[in-house]
Amino acid sequence: MTPPQDAATNVAADSSQVGVQGIVHGDVHYYAVAPDAPAEKRFEIGARFLEGGAAGRALELIDEARALGYVTNKVCFHWLLALVSGRTRQELSAREAARLRDLDRSLTITGDDSWADGVRVVRRLLDAAGKTDADIRVLMKELDELRPTQRGMILRHMEVFLDGPLKDQMWRLVLQRACDDQLSDGRKDRVWKFFQPEPVLPRVRQPAPVAVPGATWVRAVAGTIVSVAATGHIGLLLAQNGQVPALLACVLGVAGACVAGRAGLEWRFRSGRRRAIDEAYAPGPPRRTSPPPDRLAKRVDRQFTHYLGKYVPYGMDRETWLTWTAGIRRRMRDEVADAYRDTGDKVEEFNWLIRHRAGRLRCQWERGTLWNYRRELATPPRVMAAAVFGTLACAAGGAWVAGEAVRAGGLVGIRSIALVVVAGWVAGRSWMLIALAHRRYAADQAETEKLEKDSEEAYAQWKDRLKDKPDDGEMAVWLDCDRKVLLEQALRHYQLKMSDVVAHAFIEARSGSATRARVPGGPWRYRRYQLMIFLLTADGVRQWNAVLDFPEGTFDEPQRLNYRYEAVTTVRVRQEKSKARTFELSLMDGQKITAQMIGPEMEEPQQAEDSEAVSEVTLDAAGLRHTLHVLEGVAAEGKAWMTLDRHRGDTRRENRDHPPDGRPAP
Repeated sequence: MTPPQDAATNVAADSSQVGVQGIVHGDVHYYAVAPDAPAEKRFEIGARFLEGGAAGRALELIDEARALGYVTNKVCFHWLLALVSGRTRQELSAREAARLRDLDRSLTITGDDSWADGVRVVRRLLDAAGKTDADIRVLMKELDELRPTQRGMILRHMEVFLDGPLKDQMWRLVLQRACDDQLSDGRKDRVWKFFQPEPVLPRVRQPAPVAVPGATWVRAVAGTIVSVAATGHIGLLLAQNGQVPALLACVLGVAGACVAGRAGLEWRFRSGRRRAIDEAYAPGPPRRTSPPPDRLAKRVDRQFTHYLGKYVPYGMDRETWLTWTAGIRRRMRDEVADAYRDTGDKVEEFNWLIRHRAGRLRCQWERGTLWNYRRELATPPRVMAAAVFGTLACAAGGAWVAGEAVRAGGLVGIRSIALVVVAGWVAGRSWMLIALAHRRYAADQAETEKLEKDSEEAYAQWKDRLKDKPDDGEMAVWLDCDRKVLLEQALRHYQLKMSDVVAHAFIEARSGSATRARVPGGPWRYRRYQLMIFLLTADGVRQWNAVLDFPEGTFDEPQRLNYRYEAVTTVRVRQEKSKARTFELSLMDGQKITAQMIGPEMEEPQQAEDSEAVSEVTLDAAGLRHTLHVLEGVAAEGKAWMTLDRHRGDTRRENRDHPPDGRPAP
């Protein structure tokens, strides 16, 4: 075995993290097939599965559509490609091989449209594969004359199935198309959107309603009645004794009390609200004890920490920024968590709002508007002056009136004065609490309306950004192009032509804890892939590994590993109790090459989905079916696999040309 430049790659080691959430686009019905779906709908979904790389599921649905009587040129074209996509002739079952031999009876072509032309070209390619006397130039000319849709599908899905002299010719066309399409249709600007869930509508925590205890209302009303009655009694005493100046002083005292009360309310509200916000915005741990955050609040807090750590103001250190905004982060966390409390704990669905709030906070800091509330809530000097002079007027008038009332009424006057002071204090304090509660609610409501408007604008902008989210078929096409480009890198490195490769296989697995998403019924797609390509040549196996940054379409430094056929001892897919599935290839020296195909932390399927079906579609799209066929044969038969596999193919071709009983295959 040739010593590798790097040790054997263990993809599972990087993928062992659990608990990372994936996105299931519940709003997309790309692969949804109802039990009573008509034949046309079954074909349509089958065609989507073929585009998505899951040829096995595509063939099932297209077969169902044909069995229900839906047979058109387009259906025949897709059926034929689904039968051969991603497979060699030797991988076909006996029944599938018989169906391929009996195309004259099983495919009914009518008319002369582009789909019929595509079927004819595919059949000619299948007939010419492996024949040394095939006129390749004519075949290539016919392929080139097809419409782009049919030509592109043939190049994509027949890459593995063809062999013989066609192999190099087809590979040049396949590679050229892959290079042209790899970054087409704005891939770099759109792929990231596939991993974004459908955003939920914006929500804002509503202000707590005004809740004044009944006892406060009783004290306010009773105190007011008593103080008004006592004040009237004092006025009566003064009037009976002809104390006109004292009556004017009484009016001055009452007016001063009203002015002082109104200004004092404003002063207290502003200072109290500013002090509360200051406390909430203070860096470091909260000054007041509060209940610990629940699971949702913790997840929201992690997201705010992530985005605030990402959106750091220019010229500020990340840790300093996080320290300064600790209090604001807690306040925003509580607001968002309370607003979405009844939606479960899927933070991803309103992650757009968290990101927007974090970005807005940075903008406020950079513009110097974050602390504007201190200026807005500062008590104006005129309000302070009104409170002070109103209090002085009330005190001066009250003192004058008290003296005259005592002289005019004696003990009765003293009693009335005492009632005015006590009842007035109780009533004033109670009315102050009631008024503050209503002022607080009005201010919270105004702030909520402002926040709602801002959130609705952000939601509309986010929806607009996601409107060109790629569908699963586009993701599959880009990934297929990446695989072909990587395969060409491996061929160039090993100085091989495609005809030098007896067979090739690939594995597409998640790299590390990469973000993932899928549509219901479809395979998982990842931001980062671990790609493995196995080239089987006359000299042994050439393995080429690379990590793909899918949004960018770029590869990390590749790793290579070379070994003899006899070095392969076992190939299997291990299924664990957690439903995780891991591809394992063991070598004689004890090395294990592994890739985690299905992680244990995958989301529960949607209500109408079958978890096993989702796993099978994911494995099919990842190339596992073809890879297992190739590598299991190598593990079982060694280098003799090449001769035996070709012999099996020759036998099937002979049976196709000369059926044993002279009759068409069933």
